[in-house]
Amino acid sequence: MSQKTESLIPVMTGQTVIPVLLVDKAADAVPLARALAKGGLPAIEITLRTSAALDAIRAVAEDVPEAIVGAGTILNAAHYEQAVAAGSKFIVSPGVTDAILKAADNSPVPLLPGCATASEVMSLRERGYTHVKFFPAEQAGGAAYLKALSSPLAGTFFCPTGGISLSNAMNYLTLPNVLCIGGSWIAPKELVNDGKWDEITALAAAAAALKS
Repeated sequence: MSQKTESLIPVMTGQTVIPVLLVDKAADAVPLARALAKGGLPAIEITLRTSAALDAIRAVAEDVPEAIVGAGTILNAAHYEQAVAAGSKFIVSPGVTDAILKAADNSPVPLLPGCATASEVMSLRERGYTHVKFFPAEQAGGAAYLKALSSPLAGTFFCPTGGISLSNAMNYLTLPNVLCIGGSWIAPKELVNDGKWDEITALAAAAAALKS
């Protein structure tokens, strides 16, 4: 078993920030994805935390060709299969289980599995996973923790997510083992609810301009 890195690496290296999105209304998904792509962030993660999430993923996959839509908060194999059927191009989980890893083995769509400890990273490495999500980043030790892992766990690359904002993003992006970060600050709920897509594009452009 090994991670499908040939599909996942372009997502993680193509932009410094992957927007993590909670979509309450499926009708918002297409203009939101277009606004983010216009700002330089085509790869997005729509979390399965709302009843509209799968419809939102489907709409973006069908109507926004410039976007690369992924699904987050995948908690079990059924979620994995539903997200892939909706059109997800990558899958993100907050943690990992054997059932999720088996679903990943049986799917062409790559998994970015979540982990929070060195032991979890080592277990994933034994399963062939070199690219992982560090979650919840700030609460689990932050940039200092990831820096400490960079030498003993060389060859593992992270997308930290959780508690990251524009103010602390560079703490992570300057680390050699961080390829990108996940953040929700780029699409605040109030801007989405009000349909302020130009403002979201501006936030996306500022995030896209961050460099490690």
